[in-house]
Parts: sequence; C-alpha cells; structure tokens
Amino acid sequence: MRQWWIVGLIASLVAGPVLTPAAYAADPATATPIKHIVIIFGENQSFDHYFGTYPYALNPAGEPPFHALANTPTVNGYGNPNPAVASALLTRNPNLNPLNNTTATPDSAANPFRFTRLQGWTEDMDHDYTAEQLAFDEGLMDLFPLNTGSAGPPPSAPPAVVLTNGQVMGYFDGNTVTALWNYAQHFALNDNSFGTDFGPSTVGAINLISGQTNGVGKSLSPSGVVGDGNGGLTVIGDPDPYADVCSGNSTVQMTGKNIGDLLNAAGITWGWFAGGFNLQTVNPNGSTACNRYSTSQFFSGIGNVNDYVPHHTPFQYYASTANPSHTRPTSVRTIGHQGDPGNHDYDVDDFFDAVSAGNFPAVSFLKAIAVQDAHPGYSDPLDEQVFVVQVANFLQQQKEWPSTALVILYDDSDGWYDHQIGPIVNTSATSADALTGSGFCGTGDTALPGVNPATTHAQGRCGHGPRQPLLVISPWARRNFVDHTLTDQTSVIRFIEDNWLKGQRIKQGSYDTIANSISSLFDFRQVPYTTPYLLNEETGEPK
Repeated sequence: MRQWWIVGLIASLVAGPVLTPAAYAADPATATPIKHIVIIFGENQSFDHYFGTYPYALNPAGEPPFHALANTPTVNGYGNPNPAVASALLTRNPNLNPLNNTTATPDSAANPFRFTRLQGWTEDMDHDYTAEQLAFDEGLMDLFPLNTGSAGPPPSAPPAVVLTNGQVMGYFDGNTVTALWNYAQHFALNDNSFGTDFGPSTVGAINLISGQTNGVGKSLSPSGVVGDGNGGLTVIGDPDPYADVCSGNSTVQMTGKNIGDLLNAAGITWGWFAGGFNLQTVNPNGSTACNRYSTSQFFSGIGNVNDYVPHHTPFQYYASTANPSHTRPTSVRTIGHQGDPGNHDYDVDDFFDAVSAGNFPAVSFLKAIAVQDAHPGYSDPLDEQVFVVQVANFLQQQKEWPSTALVILYDDSDGWYDHQIGPIVNTSATSADALTGSGFCGTGDTALPGVNPATTHAQGRCGHGPRQPLLVISPWARRNFVDHTLTDQTSVIRFIEDNWLKGQRIKQGSYDTIANSISSLFDFRQVPYTTPYLLNEETGEPK
C-alpha cells in the first residue's frame, strides 16, 4: 500500500481559512455541505467485538494507551470492564448457557473476554445466514459458541477459552482498535447500526449498494441462494460475481438497479475502488493478476493473502456496473466518469491517484487489499488500522476536506458475539431461516417485495441482522458523539440519495425505502472543524 497521506500535505497548508456553514449553502448541487463521500467498507466485525467496552480501555504496559476525553458518552455495550463495577454481560453472560458445551466443543460456554493486541489475529467465526439466526436463539442471544464459534488459538493466547468455540466471545478495546476509538472521540459513532440482513460478505456488499439481495439472473453452479417463494432466487451466501475473470466456479448475476445506476443517470461521478483490482500491477513479491498477494505487517503466521476478493466487489454483480475483465481507465482524469472503460470499477490505488490529480469523485467506495480489510482469519485489526489511517490522513490533507465525509462500516459481523438484537423489519420463511423457530424469521407480517413486482414478499431477506460499527469522520460530524439512531447498511445510500439525488430511491423492494439516513451523525449547523486530526497508522495514536 502506498504512503498516500503525504501527498496532501502541501494542499492542506494552502486550503484557506475555516469556512462557516453559510459559505457552503450557495451550491445547489447537494442538499448538505458534503460534496464528497468516501465509504470504507470493512469486513466482519460486530459492534461489541470492537466497541463493547468503549470508552474504557485496560491500558496494559506495552500497548498503545487510550484515555477517554472528558464527557465522553458511553455506548450500548458491556460497560466498564473493571471487576468492581463490571456488568452482568461481562460476569454472568447468557452464553454461559451449558448448551454451548458439546462433546465436540467442551468448555465453550463463556463470558466475554478481552483479546490482547498480540492476539489480533484470530480465527474466522461462522457467519452464515442460518448460523447467525441460531446464535440469536429467538432473541436470547445465548448460543453463539454453539452456532457461530470457531476454536483458536490466536498467537500467544493465554485464556483457555480461545482454544474452544468460546473464542467467539472475545473483544478488543482501545489498546488494539486504537484509531477507531480515537476517531469516535473526535467525530461520531453510531451504536445502533445493523447488517441489513443476516448473512455473510456478499449479502452485506449487495445490500450496501442496492438494498436488494433478491433477483438472481444469470448463474453458474449457484450456491448460497434460496428460493424467494415465487420462482426466483435470493442471495444468502457468498457466490462470486458472474463473469468476473477472477471469480470461482459458483457465480451469480443480479437483476434490478443499484445506487451506481442512479448516480449515472444523474451525471454524478462515483467509483468502487478495490484492492488488487488492477490485474496489471506486479507486487514487490512478483505476484500479479488475480493471484496478486500480500502479507500481514504484524502477524507472520497469516501467510500470503490474495489482494482481490471477487465477492467483496458488489458492482461486479450487475451487468450495468460491472467491469468483468478489469479494464483499466483511459486516464486518471476519467476515473469515476460515465463512459470511462473501467465502468466505475477500479483499483484502490486509482482512488489516491485520481484525488491527487484533482479528480475527486463525489461518491467513492473503498475496499482495502484483503490482508488489510479486517476479515478474521486472513486479516486483523492492526493491518486494518494501517489502511484506515492512511485514508483518513490523506483525505484530511486535501483541499476538498472541508466538504468531505469519510464513513466506516462493515459487511457482516463474522458471527462475533453482540448482545443486542436488532428489530426484524423484514421477515422470511425459508428452509434457511431459524431466528424464531425452524423455518421462520418473524411472523411474516412485514415484507419487502422482490425485483419481480409479482414477488410481493421476497423470502430469504431476514433482517435486520447483527449489530456492527458505524463511524463518520468529517468536519461536519458531531464531535465526541454517540448516535443511537437505528441505521443499517442501506442508510449510507439513503444519505447519498438525499444529498445528490433529491431523495430518489432505488425502489424494487430495496431497504433504502424504509431505512434511516446516516444524517444524524452530522451537524450542519456547526462551524466545520477542518484542522487535520492525524494518527499514527501503526499505533492509532495522534501524531
């Protein structure tokens, strides 16, 4: 990954004085002062896994310290982990349920416990559509080790529980996810944000851009799909995008529209920038094309990790916004523009090149190379932190920073324990559902239609799913603020639609028609705070 944050240093010195809100109001192109939104879409984290004890960190010797600012609000989490005041969630957790102990996985029943910074590399938990629902156990939230837990160990792991499926109860604090906790201190965090549906990466990625996982069109040996109740198919698993040259044997193509279609029609510049997407790049280790790979900066045991993951690139699932051959843009100046042969699908390096050249798309989705995308098993919070801080430092030193918002959210929870069940705003009754009984997610009283108008209730979209982190970093973000507004992954496109598209919705049963926006994390009445808040990418501490 290039050290791009340095590029904007000179620009920051000549950016001019802090502007008042009135100075932005004259531009009619957007409904708010935000002219550029950058979305980092990370992998596989539940809210409690990263923020369960916020803002209370253990601060052991040898780890980056975290000390909360005065008047820092608390979150709907575990509370203070100090044994003298620890909550029942930490000392008598429902996941002590003996049903979590089986012959195959004895001693898995567990309370939440803290991972050290040296334990940042963990196992990947089970985050399938059905497994997550079973872990919720009709809202009791007490069967995570049994249904989503995977046995460890992470490196140098002293707690015996990590050797069992009880590892799913582990959490990090501000001594490991230091940058995210520091951003929460200075900007805005939401503690009531959920996966739009239950399920793994593909489900979350497609929801992020369309809010509609129903409507499979072309397919090749499809797996991870379920019948929608009207002869169609809904995605609940991880098939790759149809015709992507890097895809595996199980692929699907989606029908219907996504936010890219709406932005194209309105003439708004945008792009999805995925790590490893440029198949012409040769890494320093000699790897290239679909098999470009990188290694962890912190954990040698992770090994070689392919940079590009096809099913993490959602616009590739739609014929209108796909770039199946990974065609390169005509030039850095055409990136993000309609008609460019890249068709809005680029490498993450192209984002830094474009912005540095003065071509900053209005809407940019960023996906790190896989070893930095936070996915347990092949990534970790420390490698993720390097990417997040590089992006945030880079953006804050651009002349466009006074009108920019950086949003950080995740595709799924990885199955990590979170104590809070979300509202079931869309029910389902398929063989894969199990939230409120075998074959059921809810009562069936609420429903969203499918892409086919005749599919008045598209099955296989049980949601909302597990709770996940959501942060907004911007001069216009509320400061040291915890927002409790109900949001989900489609809340991001709801904001985009409201800001650039005069409230136009994707419709066709998309969740954006019922979602709240992320607008509650901003305060557009305040004087924007444009002084860069730069962090060290390895420690997450202020520079």
